[in-house]
Amino acid sequence: MPVYRDEAVVLRTHKLGEADRIVTMLTRQHGKVRAVAKGVRRTASKFGARLEPFMVADVQLYEGRSLDVVTQAESIGSYGAAIADDYASYTAANAMVETADRVTEAEGSLQQYLLLVGALRSLARKEHGAALTLDSYLLRALSMAGWAPSFLDCSRCGAPGPHSALVVQLGGVVCDDCAPQGAPRLDVETVALLGALLTGDWDQAEAAGDATRSKASGVVAAYTQWHLERGLRSLQHVSRERREPEQPAGAADTVEPQGRR
Repeated sequence: MPVYRDEAVVLRTHKLGEADRIVTMLTRQHGKVRAVAKGVRRTASKFGARLEPFMVADVQLYEGRSLDVVTQAESIGSYGAAIADDYASYTAANAMVETADRVTEAEGSLQQYLLLVGALRSLARKEHGAALTLDSYLLRALSMAGWAPSFLDCSRCGAPGPHSALVVQLGGVVCDDCAPQGAPRLDVETVALLGALLTGDWDQAEAAGDATRSKASGVVAAYTQWHLERGLRSLQHVSRERREPEQPAGAADTVEPQGRR
């Protein structure tokens, strides 16, 4: 059977039998792959710890009929332990890998792979607040999947911004002519923060206050759940408590996504 090698980030795992595990991975070249890692739950396993969620590994697999089989795994990025030690980072990472699982398929997406690895690395190193990192990841992952939001020009007619009316169903902010009656309005600071999270302007993002971060997080959650059509189970557990000095993040202010019509 064909053997191949690739870099992969582990999204989730499931027990199989007494000692095996099914591992769902997002790979650099082969997209999303489900494979069996035999014997990894035994104490003597040589690579069981390398195939835990949030870990990045160089894996060798051979193609099976329904599931591929992992034969080797060498660690590239050991982010799991550092992320699991902090609740805010752990809950954010779970939302990230669930999103990656939902927006990627077998054909592969190098951009999605690199984005997820970079986000997990940032969480492990506590480079930015966990909630900010998650919100930025969600906006970028959705953009790569074809649902890029607009936080400047009107997402419906393209009228130059800035605009304050938000309609997640239309893809972001809209002008007054396109805004339906009762559309929620965002303040200038929240719109600016959303744009910064989308483009990776971390200086501007980290300068935002608690209230602004809270509003932006609500918008990101609503936008994500609308375009994924069903909610992320892990998103409701995300911790948005402010941590000083390494993890500044606003308290949650949920904006409920409107259902499809």
